[in-house]
Amino acid sequence: MELKRVVVTGLGALTPIGNTVDEFWKNLVDGVSGAGPITHFDASAFKTQFACEVKGFNAADFVDRKEARKMDLYTQYAVAAAKMAVADSGMDVEAEDRNRIGVVYGVGIGGIHTFEEEVSNYAINGATMGPKFNPFFIPKMIADIASGQISIMYGFHGPNYTTTSACASSSNAIADAFNLIRLNKANIILAGGAEAAIFPAGVGGFNAMHALSTRNDDPEHASRPFSASRDGFIMGEGAGCLVLEELEHAKARGAKIYAELVGAGMSADAHHLTASHPEGLGAKLVMLNALEDAAMKPEEIDYINVHGTSTPVGDVSECKAIKEVFGEHAYKLNISSTKSMTGHLLGAAGAVEAIACTLAVKNDIVPPTINHEEGDNDENIDYNMNYTFNRHSIVWLIRLCQTPLVLVDTMHV
Repeated sequence: MELKRVVVTGLGALTPIGNTVDEFWKNLVDGVSGAGPITHFDASAFKTQFACEVKGFNAADFVDRKEARKMDLYTQYAVAAAKMAVADSGMDVEAEDRNRIGVVYGVGIGGIHTFEEEVSNYAINGATMGPKFNPFFIPKMIADIASGQISIMYGFHGPNYTTTSACASSSNAIADAFNLIRLNKANIILAGGAEAAIFPAGVGGFNAMHALSTRNDDPEHASRPFSASRDGFIMGEGAGCLVLEELEHAKARGAKIYAELVGAGMSADAHHLTASHPEGLGAKLVMLNALEDAAMKPEEIDYINVHGTSTPVGDVSECKAIKEVFGEHAYKLNISSTKSMTGHLLGAAGAVEAIACTLAVKNDIVPPTINHEEGDNDENIDYNMNYTFNRHSIVWLIRLCQTPLVLVDTMHV
């Protein structure tokens, strides 16, 4: 069976550094930090009092107010990114065979804000008022509701489900969508992820794991991947959506094409509940899997958008994996962590960073890693510390997480 070719024809982004794709990309290239004091709740008693929040979001810009009240914040973010991506793709939804359009979205945690509100209300009032829960409690909370809401909104009857694999959730969603189209199970799939966990349970839970930075006096410089002074990641929120489309279908409707997806890989560390393998074994395997799937050689890769969360263990293991896979070519690669600006969007991270890679292809620009002061890894590896690099050449990309994606410059389509 001959596999179909898959291209990116639409993008939608709602992030801590921009509520549109253009704004996100401009601030990414300019090295703007999205970190600041938490406003979603009073965090004054928490070890970490800052995060990378979405600013100025109004759900009513994307969905009817009555319908928005039936959605957790993470679903509102998901719907917003999807609507932006569909608009950007230029597709005529009414003219499409909607039985051949699907939605695959990733989320790491889901409706944690809704869960907090309902359980807290029961804990406070349950003894006197009884177990009174909002009838939309479950539909707002469950992890797969975002893909369902998007499907209902457009009447898409193709594959529809959610991937939940922690930080790799939306990378898995994109990989799954890629494979479904390759296997001719759909013409178009909206693939992405959303997260909105900057609430007491989310921040408190990660604080208890000692995973978050506590640099409360300097939030903008707290996310510092590969810098020796890093002390944990910064929670982010938002959503990203990519319209993936079968190549001939995209060409037939005259769609603009950002990039082609040519390979994906999946693996597991099988090591620890939360920590990556100290030698980067899972990351090494997943990159090799992606390269094999794409029929590409390591020396053909030009840029890696690393997971780069700014944790003491994770950054080191990624560096080791890169050197293992790429050998001497590792020292010729351009590498950057855009989490230095957006923070860690958890289940939405892969989608937002895939958009960053797609735009790097389109614009021939490698975004920077900001806030680097002093390294404790191999300083001969180019992490694009504190500067933006203009390639002015063909850019090949591989995204490093548990499910990396390889993207190809549009001139190869």
